[in-house]
Amino acid sequence: MKKNIIKSALAVAVAGLTAYFNVLLIPLAILIFVMVCDWATGMAGAWINKSVSSRIGIIGIIKKVCYLFTVSVAMVADWIIQSALAKADIEVGSGLFICGMIVTIWLIINELISILENLSRIGVPLPDFLIKIVKKLKVTVENEVKTE
Repeated sequence: MKKNIIKSALAVAVAGLTAYFNVLLIPLAILIFVMVCDWATGMAGAWINKSVSSRIGIIGIIKKVCYLFTVSVAMVADWIIQSALAKADIEVGSGLFICGMIVTIWLIINELISILENLSRIGVPLPDFLIKIVKKLKVTVENEVKTE
């Protein structure tokens, strides 16, 4: 009985988050995945280089949690913009998460760069084109934000 209640509550929570986040659900899932990969590759690199530090590991986790707070702030900004536009009778449609999307994508790209740096420290040979593509994506996203 207890397991069914927990499963039901989890299903309701996931359904509610899916409906609320709408467009941001997949980018948020990707962000969480790359954050875990970055942390794991960073810890692996530290272990291989004999520089493991629980303090640095905890700081990394705190940093990742703060990333999620940053996305939350961007989503609140989106909500405020939508509310202000609705008050001005300007219809933009619901689920417009421009700030949230830009911040989430920017953080994903930062995490990808960090993963590549960690893999390089571990000794994994990386093709130059991959590093260039990821860094170019970061510059492109930053330039898009500046022009908007």
